[in-house]
Amino acid sequence: MFLTLNHQKLDVYGISRQFVSECYKITDKFPIDEKLGMVTQIRRAAVSVHLNIAEGSSRISKDERKRFYEVARGSLIEIDAALDIANDPGYLNKSEIENLGTSIINCFKTLTGMIGSRK
Repeated sequence: MFLTLNHQKLDVYGISRQFVSECYKITDKFPIDEKLGMVTQIRRAAVSVHLNIAEGSSRISKDERKRFYEVARGSLIEIDAALDIANDPGYLNKSEIENLGTSIINCFKTLTGMIGSRK
């Protein structure tokens, strides 16, 4: 926000920022009794994706960068699994699931490419 750093130039950084916003909007619609459970878990994992991308990109070592990107990707997997659970009682409609699914896949593929990159 205040610093102008390289992570802000990464496509995946913008993708993950939008993804966090989508997760917040969708979880706003969850039942009140999920606020301290599923909502908190999904939001924390979404923020983790974004923050690990930012922190990882600041690392000089390729292995360190890769590890942060792996953690970010792991958080995406966690959200995907949580959405499986949230879908069962019908917390999300088909359109919401598809939109968020597209974002998860896009972010996952981008991170996977970055993890496998030799740079």
